[in-house]
Amino acid sequence: MKIVYTYIVADVLHTGHLLYLEGAKTLGDILIVGVLTDKAVEEKKPTPIIPFKDRLEIVKNLKMVDIAVPQETYSPGDNILSFNPNIIVESGSHDETVLNRTISIARSIKAQVIVFPYWTTAFESSSGLKKRISSKKIKA
Repeated sequence: MKIVYTYIVADVLHTGHLLYLEGAKTLGDILIVGVLTDKAVEEKKPTPIIPFKDRLEIVKNLKMVDIAVPQETYSPGDNILSFNPNIIVESGSHDETVLNRTISIARSIKAQVIVFPYWTTAFESSSGLKKRISSKKIKA
């Protein structure tokens, strides 16, 4: 049985997130998704709009997600070591430091790392959606 691990903030979900998670699910039998706590998000980004417990509940209820768990740090290292997945899916939007740390941890447990592209070229980012909402320039 192949276990896949990935992680998201899940503040303002959009189609790109769903495609990312659906793609991750196709790589194995069980998809575990880490949902970053507010503290973890704040290591790199502004505080999410949606409270953590709500973001976790939303992700738990996505049909492609088998297990949703808190991720206490921006780097997935602790969760990777806890769940020992066969495959770790990373986003191409993450900086080299995060990617290199994930690769290093993956090697230590003999897991494969697959980097999915960041789909902001086809889909608007959560940050972009938040800016449009705050400026009230929302397309119907």
